[in-house]
Amino acid sequence: MLETIAIVLVVLWILGLVSSYTMGGFIHALLVIAIVVILIRVIQARRA
Repeated sequence: MLETIAIVLVVLWILGLVSSYTMGGFIHALLVIAIVVILIRVIQARRA
């Protein structure tokens, strides 16, 4: 579940970068959220 959310957020971020319409800080917030989710997933995988 977390992987899917992270992938969706990264894809949305990349689409925001390549599109002519940018939403400013929202796009970068998506990237930060995606990175946090990926880090949480990696940490949980190491503990299991």
